[in-house]
Parts: sequence; structure tokens; C-alpha cells
Amino acid sequence: MSGSSLDGLDIALVRFAVDGTDKTSANPEYRFQILQAETLPYPKHWKKQLAEAFQQRPQDLVQLDKDYGKYLGEQVRNFAQKHNAKPDFVASHGHTIFHRPEEHYTLQIGDGQELANACGFTVVNDFRTEDVGKGGQGAPLVPIGDKLLFADYEMCLNIGGIANISYDDNGRRIAYDLCIANQALNYLAQMDGLDYDKDGDLARSGKVNFDLLKKLNNNPFFMQEPPKSLGREYFEMYQKGLLDEGRRTKDKGRETAGHGTRDCETRDVGLSIADMLATFVEHIALQISIPISLLPKGKILVTGGGACNKFLMERLQARTKHEVVVPKKEIIDYKEALVFAFLGLRRLEGKTNVLASVTGATSDSCSGRIWPV
Repeated sequence: MSGSSLDGLDIALVRFAVDGTDKTSANPEYRFQILQAETLPYPKHWKKQLAEAFQQRPQDLVQLDKDYGKYLGEQVRNFAQKHNAKPDFVASHGHTIFHRPEEHYTLQIGDGQELANACGFTVVNDFRTEDVGKGGQGAPLVPIGDKLLFADYEMCLNIGGIANISYDDNGRRIAYDLCIANQALNYLAQMDGLDYDKDGDLARSGKVNFDLLKKLNNNPFFMQEPPKSLGREYFEMYQKGLLDEGRRTKDKGRETAGHGTRDCETRDVGLSIADMLATFVEHIALQISIPISLLPKGKILVTGGGACNKFLMERLQARTKHEVVVPKKEIIDYKEALVFAFLGLRRLEGKTNVLASVTGATSDSCSGRIWPV
């Protein structure tokens, strides 16, 4: 699993088992165990290539797809050798370059055959394309895992590069993207020379700028009804510009002169990184709390890198009546990798792994391409 925040490649070795006697039912009772898991930070050249890939020429993107597939396969092979593992298959999300379901396409690179050749195991990938072809958003995909693996929680919230929510409504799974999250927080922290804002400490030291907060919240996306999803393009097109503008803001000074005032030199009054982080944390907490305030009170499982941001968790809990549950670190860090393994399992079982109730497609899908060695 590689997320939009580019913090690294998540690899998890997972064992699934099925409880009960009717293992052929559409939704048997699954159990899971994460046996081993690691996050491998991207080398600088890969981080740069992935961050800039959406600007590549088509022919260069084709080559990057193959190169990245080979890179993924090599990392999987090394991981398997390190842990003496022989998995039945490898499920790969790849890395999203374009996600424009309204224009009927989405692209996750990481060529499946290159990956299979490099690691030596059968690969299942490309979980989004079929749903988009059916008129769906192709996202989020994790809700089938939320429903069947984490049924003890009324809601599942993932805060990665993008925050998304998943819950049952009269037996029908509903899920959608809420807002940009770690994409923006990491972007701001890196302006201050940090990889990320650990525990949200820098944001905690800042003050919310309500003018910027209003601008961040004032986007038609937040008024849309689900299903809906976000990609990196949304951040690049809308919010990144607002944050850059906040850093550049200048104001014409005024000074007292005798009985009046006069204009003086323009001075830089751009917002501090701490203030911008505090503001964006408040934006995230607000955009999460508004839709879930309409849902019955219950437990909300929070995973993804944002769950480790203590300040964000405090602001979220302050804004919601729900019990915010942060699980053990293994689940925080590797729930998405776990669920993509589950999507691969469901694909090989021939069972639904993408829900039309979530994506808005014309029908459910058993999605994913299978690449033998």
C-alpha cells in the first residue's frame, strides 16, 4: 500500500481464517492476524518521481509504471525473504497518479506483471478501474473490510493523505472521502524543515486563522452528497494555493503621524507555519465532525497516520459526541494494507470486494486483475 502522503510503502503479511460452517456464503465470518508489517520509506528519487508523476509525458508515465512495478516486486521479495514467508498471493494498491472518476478514469501505477516477475508470487492489483467503468467513484475501497473485519465499530475513519469515513446505514454500507488531511499537514511541516508534525505539537503551538479557515471550508465539494472522492488534484488545484497565499500575504502598514495616520512601507505579515497547521487541523476536525454529527452516537475507529496526531485527535473529540477510539499502533499503521490483502482474497474467492453503495457504481464488483508468475 502506498498512500497519497508519500510517507512510504506499507507491506503486511496477513493470515485470514473463516469462522463457522458456511464458508461458501457471500460474507462468512473472517478473522485476521497481521504476522509481520513494515513501512519502507521511499528513497529520495522515488519520492520525487511519484510526487511529480502527474506532470509526466504519457510515454514516460508508461515506463514509470513498469519501473515502479519492478521496484514494488523487489521490496516484496526482500520482505518475504526476511520473514521466511511464502504468501499465496500479493495484493497491491499501487500508487495513485490520477483519480478523476467524473471523467471516467483513474490510474494507479505499479505494473502487475513486472511486480509478479520481480517477487515470484501471483499478484492481484488494479482494484479501482472496473468500478470507475461502471460509473462509480472507484473509492473508497476499504469499506468492505470495515464491514466484515471491524464490525464492532459503528464507524471507521481513516486519516491518511485523505480522510474518509465508512459506516452502515440500515445494513447498507456508506463511505466517502471527507477532506484532504496529511497531504496538507505534511506539506506545511516540510516548509518548516520537518518530515511531519509529530503529535501535532507545532500545530498546537499555533493559532487558528479564521479567514483562512473560512476559505478552506468554502468549497463546493463539502456540500456534495455521497458518493464522492478526492485525489491529489484537489489539493493541488484548491488548497495548496490557499496555503501558499497565506505564507505570502503582505499588508500595507499604517503609522501615526501628528494628528493622523499615513501609509508606510508594505510589510510581510504572512501566517506562520504553526498558525497554518493549527488552522488546517481545525479544518480537518470540522469537516469530519459535520457529517458524523448526523449519525447515531457510537464508537468511531480512527486509523491512518492522522490517528497518531494527538492534537488532531483532541480537536476531533472536542467537536464530536462520538467516542473516538485510537487502536493499537499495528492497526493504525497497517489497516489499509490489511484491507487490500482482504480485497485480493475476496477477488480470488470470486466474491464482492467493491460496494456500489459506497462508490455509486451501477453494481457491486469482484474487482482486480490477476497476474500469475
